[in-house]
Amino acid sequence: MGPLISVDDIEVARASGRTVRLLDVRWRLDLPEGRPAYVGGHLPGAVYVDLERELSRPGHPEEGRHPLPEVDELQLAVQRWGIDDGDLVVAYDDNDGVAAARAWWLLRRRGVDIRVLDGGIGAWISAGLPLQTGDIAVEPGDAELEDRDPGTVSLTDAARLPRRGVLVDVRSPEHYRGRAASADPVAGHIPGAVNVPTVTHMRPDGRLRPAAEISAVLSTHGIRPGVEVAVYCGSAIASAHSALAFATAGIDAQVYAGSWSQWSRTSGQPVATGAEPWQVTATA
Repeated sequence: MGPLISVDDIEVARASGRTVRLLDVRWRLDLPEGRPAYVGGHLPGAVYVDLERELSRPGHPEEGRHPLPEVDELQLAVQRWGIDDGDLVVAYDDNDGVAAARAWWLLRRRGVDIRVLDGGIGAWISAGLPLQTGDIAVEPGDAELEDRDPGTVSLTDAARLPRRGVLVDVRSPEHYRGRAASADPVAGHIPGAVNVPTVTHMRPDGRLRPAAEISAVLSTHGIRPGVEVAVYCGSAIASAHSALAFATAGIDAQVYAGSWSQWSRTSGQPVATGAEPWQVTATA
């Protein structure tokens, strides 16, 4: 099965006897604390997942803004969310699946059967289904994570990848071209990276576009099954969503976890600006 699940398919899974665990991963760059929204209304039985503290860890600035959690800390979080081995886990948010995709990407290769709810909480509400208010306390689970790489490339790998595969910058064209202000010290993109913004894959209702449409866009950049591809953004949040979109089209994309927030803080790294992939104009 693919990485997405619909509202109807959740009910089908439950009817078949599967235990479904719901994770509310509400987070956005301008509103990183999603708990108030969660308490105000969430899918019945869903537990809140703190992206900043549970799907990331504190780190040094040169690691990027959202360093990956260590696997032992991530396992404690998974058990705290009440997940047992064999459960079907469904992550959702209220921001086109961007934050939920971070949970999907971190857990999918580590033995967790996890999907992202296509359309998020909006799809649930549109289906006429009820919400639950308040916080949820669950019994700890017993899930054991496999100590495996979720699918990352390093800074060095990202620098070399455009010459043997495709490196994709999933930020907006303005950020890619170095024309938008951000929290990072230098504006621009990694030399050789092509720009395919995350929003390219989203429909207005928050769902992903059909796999055929995503494939058609990716093919214009030479991205197809068998081609090595990695994605990056500002801090490996939006890029996880692009990895999710790529996966629906049969493309297994890796993620440069440090992303631009690491690259721009690493002294001596070349910086490209403008619309062309290789137009190097500065160094970090």
